Amino acid sequence: MKKTLALVLALTMILALCACGGSAKKDFAFTTGGDQGTYYAFGGVMAQKISETTDTKVTAITSGGSKANIEALQANDAQFGFVQSDVMAYAYAGTRLFETAVTDFSTVAALYMEQVQIVTLDPAIKTVADLKGKNVSIGAAGSGVYFNAIDVLGAYGLTEEDISPTYQSFGDSVEALQDGKIDAAFVVAGAPTNAVTSLATTKKVYLVSLDEDHIAALVAGSPYYTKYVIPADVYGLDEDAVTVAVGAVVIARNDVSEGDVYNFVSAVFENLDNLAHAKAAEVSLEFATSVTDVPYHAGAAKYFAEKGFTVPTK
Repeated sequence: MKKTLALVLALTMILALCACGGSAKKDFAFTTGGDQGTYYAFGGVMAQKISETTDTKVTAITSGGSKANIEALQANDAQFGFVQSDVMAYAYAGTRLFETAVTDFSTVAALYMEQVQIVTLDPAIKTVADLKGKNVSIGAAGSGVYFNAIDVLGAYGLTEEDISPTYQSFGDSVEALQDGKIDAAFVVAGAPTNAVTSLATTKKVYLVSLDEDHIAALVAGSPYYTKYVIPADVYGLDEDAVTVAVGAVVIARNDVSEGDVYNFVSAVFENLDNLAHAKAAEVSLEFATSVTDVPYHAGAAKYFAEKGFTVPTK
């Protein structure tokens, strides 16, 4: 009898341990961007909501941005990551930032547009052409921001040699502007961007606009760009700023389970009204399912299909 009771108790403990293990949340790293950027702020809000409402635990961590995030996924140091749509396309095709094609990741969702913001404190810098001969931060060397800057400068017939370039993250760029060390900085992030907003609280900020003809030429040569107008009230500008934007996209390693990616997407889209970040208002199913360069993960495709949207998969 005692042996039988002991066996029952042992089996009960084993079952309890199994049950606890089965309910334990899987923990995934979500690489975002610098701590002054939109990726990190919005990524943290999303990660918290996913972890609160599903059996998938996601932790948002700071990173060096799009290229670094793709490399982190390759090394399995992270399982989810934010990327610019253009950098994602470079990786998948093996161009520009990437010597060989990287195809071991999939699209989760496109979330919002991130604008190419040319920030200055000098009211005399009114056009991209006015950057000639100036000290300009064009993003960290080899970053997505760097190539955005090169594209925009190129549309105006300028090259890296026509300016005095510095290669800084946009958090460092804004500090350099504040200290008078540079004349302008390229910042590619969803507006309002924390670093620029902070600058605008102490200094009069100006954004350099692009004109229609140069935007048309830029989009014709690089179709991942889209014209975008940043309203004046975003940073207390004198007028709206006209620029171009790329998409902010979440990607995942291909070997993340269908269920975990489904949890990620469903938690975000089913709780948009409860995400405490301004970018949540820009998220839509239509834009989320608009990516064509990189196939979608099966878990994302499952959720979008439930909502009536078909996306390309491997």
